Amino acid sequence: MEKQIEIKIDGKKWEDALDKAFKKANKKAKIDGFRPGHAPKEVFLKKYGKESLYMDAADAVLNDAYEQMLKKSKDVELVAQPEIALKSIDEKGVTFNFTLTTRPEVKLKKYKGLKVKKESAKVTKEEVNHAIDEMRSRYAETMNKENETVEDGDTAVIDFEGFKDGVAFDGGKGENYSLKIGSGTFIPGFEEQLVGMKKGDEKEIKVTFPKDYHAEDLKGKEVTFKVKVNDVKTTVIPELGEEFYADLELEGVNSKETLEATVKDMIKTRKEANVENKFIDDLIEAAIKQIEVDVPHVMIHDEIDRMLRQYEENLRMQGLTLEQFYQFTNSDEQALRDQMHEEAEKRVLSRFMLEEVAKAEKIDITDKEAEEEAQKLAEKYQMEKEEFLKMFGGLDMIKYDQKMRKAIEALKENNDK
Repeated sequence: MEKQIEIKIDGKKWEDALDKAFKKANKKAKIDGFRPGHAPKEVFLKKYGKESLYMDAADAVLNDAYEQMLKKSKDVELVAQPEIALKSIDEKGVTFNFTLTTRPEVKLKKYKGLKVKKESAKVTKEEVNHAIDEMRSRYAETMNKENETVEDGDTAVIDFEGFKDGVAFDGGKGENYSLKIGSGTFIPGFEEQLVGMKKGDEKEIKVTFPKDYHAEDLKGKEVTFKVKVNDVKTTVIPELGEEFYADLELEGVNSKETLEATVKDMIKTRKEANVENKFIDDLIEAAIKQIEVDVPHVMIHDEIDRMLRQYEENLRMQGLTLEQFYQFTNSDEQALRDQMHEEAEKRVLSRFMLEEVAKAEKIDITDKEAEEEAQKLAEKYQMEKEEFLKMFGGLDMIKYDQKMRKAIEALKENNDK
């Protein structure tokens, strides 16, 4: 729902704002016979006109108008930043129009007895064995191969240079390149032809580039690579034993049986967390279907803004910018916003639903509870409490977050009623 509030600034406040705007503009004004900032007001106004001061003066009083608007709307629950428009402005005053988006009416038909099924977290023997194999692979060692013959799974250290019609092509040369045979890193057919070569061997390998290869001049073309094997390495995966158990540094692990038990517990813990998260998601999805509300478009827009900022931050941590992402994916900001729309709407609906559950369950968070939570979180992130609160958005945001989490707990407790 939207509500309009008009705020007019006039009288002495407006006169002071115009005077302030004049002093600011006069410092940059170029008026014959006067140094910047020293022209009389009458001379300045004769050259530039009083209208030239209006926008700077409006900016100067905007905060005051905003505060007046907040006082007038203190009993209204806002769900988005107000939109501000300049309605009128002249020498007597300025009028701002604030468009407020207020919390719409939300009807929650039911939140108890949703009967959402929760999956079980089972761990199979195959999963345990696979996880142990991955552990062994992480501790694998690469060493020079005794018979120095390239076989599938080995790493061949090679020099190579590619030629098309007898002429070397760009990007087709490398020295001491470590190529794992069977990895599919090179053009199809290249790695297979290295099998059987020995350290020091040289060979010409013929391959054909794929028809969808990125370089136009090489698409579907047959080329020849001159290859020399400089070294052959093999990967040795450790066997289960005392040395391997010691390397793992897992408490209580000193045998195959204790390793299997520990790995099973680790997998189960991870699975239980995933199952719990899915259960909560499914529960929220089911509860959302029980509410009736007209979601203001500005709330979805604001939520997409937040998601976009978070997405940009995640990209930055990977060393990318949004602009680079748009180039790589051949898209733009609008395409990404469209992609985020459905999730943004779901998040807004989730908040409305959980707020209604919190009301129904009479969930309230005291200042003491919020302070204790802030202290706990600050310690977790190794920050001072005041610094953490500033980053998180203050004590009210801590309270809101706790209230939402308690509302989720209420949904879980009432699921089977």
